[in-house]
Amino acid sequence: MTNKEALRIAMEQSALDINCKAEDFLCVSNVIVRSGVGEGARKYYQEPIACNLVSYGNNIVASVRDEYREIVEEYIGKFEFYHCFETPNMHWLNQRLAERGQKVCFMAEYYLPDTDRLCALPCDYERKILEQSDFAELYLPEWSNALCEDRKQLDVLGVGAYAGGKLIGLAGCSADCSTMWQIGVDVLPEYRRKGIAASLTSTLAVEILKRGKLPFYCSAWSNIRSVRNAIKSGFLPAWVEMTAKPADVVDRMNR
Repeated sequence: MTNKEALRIAMEQSALDINCKAEDFLCVSNVIVRSGVGEGARKYYQEPIACNLVSYGNNIVASVRDEYREIVEEYIGKFEFYHCFETPNMHWLNQRLAERGQKVCFMAEYYLPDTDRLCALPCDYERKILEQSDFAELYLPEWSNALCEDRKQLDVLGVGAYAGGKLIGLAGCSADCSTMWQIGVDVLPEYRRKGIAASLTSTLAVEILKRGKLPFYCSAWSNIRSVRNAIKSGFLPAWVEMTAKPADVVDRMNR
């Protein structure tokens, strides 16, 4: 798989996620479409969604419910597209959506493998490829980034690192859609800064590609440790998203 092919697959999936066309992400001007979670959308997309702003670095494609279209259209026309994903401009959108019972909720940066340099990085510990059947006893707090207890059926593949038979690091991936598997990774605190996370992440990415799927990685922009791991593991930033949801949903998350 080339980087160009990987980007095409990601854009096609994003188009399914937010009810647009893949070529919309390549336009030089912003695009607005009616909000809708497509049938082939990634499994974690759940209604209600007031709007979802997505950028692959060229423009914003805004998937918006009709009742918020005027607000969002003014917003993405008011600021440079990449400033729409940051403060202080984001407050402009949040204040106006709050008057309609909505708030900015999720913000994330997504990464795709740089297939020209991706390789399984070594580490000083034994590594094992794990299948879904190996995860049953691993749904514990220390592995909550690698595995998701709420969506166990989607956790399909992993790589573990072991010291004296003890699991000290785990990268897992969820089959969030038919073409792309998302990687998450955890390392026990006393074993961090030893290259384990990058070794597990890169090895899992290679294994995913062998199975004909595209690995991707997600991080908050402020999670420097996670961002560094993505880059060290052979990933590069590919797209960003910002989602608005009902205020009561956001407020429950903040309790």
